[in-house]
This record gives sequence, structure tokens and C-alpha cells, in this order.
Amino acid sequence: MERKPRKIGLESDEAQLARDLQKYQANALELGATRVKIIRTDEILVDERVTLKCQIPRCFGYGGGANCPPNTLKPAELRELLQKYKRALFFVKEIPSNIIVRDKATIKERVAAYQDVYKIVTEIESMAFYDGYYLAFGLGAGSCRHTFCGLAEDCAALKGEKCRFPLRARPSMEAVGIDVYKMIVSAGWTIYPIGSGAKPEEIPCGVLAGIIVVQ
Repeated sequence: MERKPRKIGLESDEAQLARDLQKYQANALELGATRVKIIRTDEILVDERVTLKCQIPRCFGYGGGANCPPNTLKPAELRELLQKYKRALFFVKEIPSNIIVRDKATIKERVAAYQDVYKIVTEIESMAFYDGYYLAFGLGAGSCRHTFCGLAEDCAALKGEKCRFPLRARPSMEAVGIDVYKMIVSAGWTIYPIGSGAKPEEIPCGVLAGIIVVQ
């Protein structure tokens, strides 16, 4: 998509921001998002209990990557930073339940679905950057360590080396304490809890989510 830099000004243009958010909303749908909503940043629900669930029971990705707890932004830090922003773009991508339920037979399709979410996030973030929202940032779904470097022995960035995917890799919404389940329900959308014992035939679809905090 076009990346024509826009001159940066000192004054905030609310009308322009509204137009840009609508453009990003349409772009996200074109890129594969199922549903997209423009939200206020005070609608981003941050709860320390979300990162607690990374530890109890311990997630297989906990501590394994530079963008997963305990190595990334803490919920309290995110909560404070969000006070400096006003608007964000929240989206979901629906995934067939037989793919989202953890099964070795569908691992390639599942990884591809997570990569799609990261692509949407990074594309919209880049658009916002070139439109002058140079402090925009996005968060994906799942561990970038396992989404992009699952076949590698370790996370390069965690060792102090250059990240293998510096523009794509980033924390997930959950990794920094965002209550994705409640945000999806608050948006009027549907989500089901999918654990290791879930049966695909009992779940209408799986859902992955991402967010881009614009300004």
C-alpha cells in the first residue's frame, strides 16, 4: 500500500485523525481482519491478572522471548503510557476452530494465522507512521518468538543480538496485560475460551486479535 510521507505539524487535527482512522479501518479489512473497531484508548482494558495467567499455569512461551513476560512492558507501564494517547484501532481475525485448537496436524495453518495478525498490525502501524503519527504502536496475538522463530533454538533479541524480524516482532496484547476477551465482548463480538482440552466441533470459530494505538 502507498506510503507517501505527510508533513508533520505541531497542532492536532481531529477531523484528519477521524478520516485516517476510517481509512485504517478499511485497510485492516482489506488485509484480512474480520471485524475492526475504532476505539478510545480509555477503552483498552489493562489488568495485571492477564499476565498472571502467563505464569499460572506457566505458558510454554513464558520467558522464552524478548516480547513475552517477564521481559516486556509491564501492565502498569502500559496503563500510564496509554494516558498520552486518544485513539486506537482494534480488530479481530476469525480462524476455523479446528486450526486454532492446538493440534500438531494444523500447526502450519495456525502459525500462518498468527502471522496474518502481525502483518495487519505492522502494515497499519506503518501507514500511521507515514501519515505523521510517528508514535503509533501496535500489538499482535501470541508469542512472536513462536510465530516467527519457532524453528530456531532461541530468541536472538533475548541474547542481545539483532532480532530476526525487527519490524514484525512485538508483544501480544496479552503479554502487556490487555484483557482481550473482555475487549472483544465489549465490542459486541463473540469469543470462546479455547484450552488444551477444547473440541473443535463445540466451538463456532477461534478468534485472534490485534490493536494499533494511533494517537
